[in-house]
Amino acid sequence: MNTVQTNTMDGYLKRIFALMFGAVGITAAAAYLTIWGGGLRFLINGSGTGFSVLYYVLLFGGLAFSIWGQIRAFSLKPATGAVLLMLYAAVIGITITPLVAVSLAVNPASILYAFILSALMFGCMAAFGYKTVKNLSFLGVFLMMGMIGLILVGIISMFWPLGSMFSTIVCFIGVLVFALFTAYDMQNLKNAYNSMSGGDETSKNQLAVLGALHLYISFIAMFQYLLSLFNRD
Repeated sequence: MNTVQTNTMDGYLKRIFALMFGAVGITAAAAYLTIWGGGLRFLINGSGTGFSVLYYVLLFGGLAFSIWGQIRAFSLKPATGAVLLMLYAAVIGITITPLVAVSLAVNPASILYAFILSALMFGCMAAFGYKTVKNLSFLGVFLMMGMIGLILVGIISMFWPLGSMFSTIVCFIGVLVFALFTAYDMQNLKNAYNSMSGGDETSKNQLAVLGALHLYISFIAMFQYLLSLFNRD
């Protein structure tokens, strides 16, 4: 790869990670403002034993929104896609507020530990996915099945609490699935960019936004599962 191509790839990766970590920052800010602004009471039902209707609207609306965004990624202008990514990140920040609030009450340091460990795992797996010569495409089906399974288990646990041991196993599986997703997506983003060599800049920027969304989801998911692990009874 010549110098021009390398610089172009570097610019592409910088855009992906700038968008991704910008989204992480928005999520942190949204969670902070929700907790210290008193918004948490709107996410918990009147009895204080479960979540409110608003919480479920935000949770499932965010899930639907992320799926729609991935489907429409190449139909949206890059700037529009970036704005929608930040909006999605804000919604996620609100929905993780109950978990963060519990962690603050039980073990505040666990939030820092979970973030640092998530960042280290993310960095290592992203570097592996980018550098490895092994084709990771075989992981696609298994990771998608794992993610769907985790979503279904998460939905079930909202209505029928899972046992402590089972919940712990689910958290470990969640961390593993999204760590592997990071490597898988990173390799796909590199290969997709190389296949678009000579393509128009709009398509490359759209791909960067889509890549940022994928990596953001993996990072936040790892953070949530690790935070849950650190605060298990």
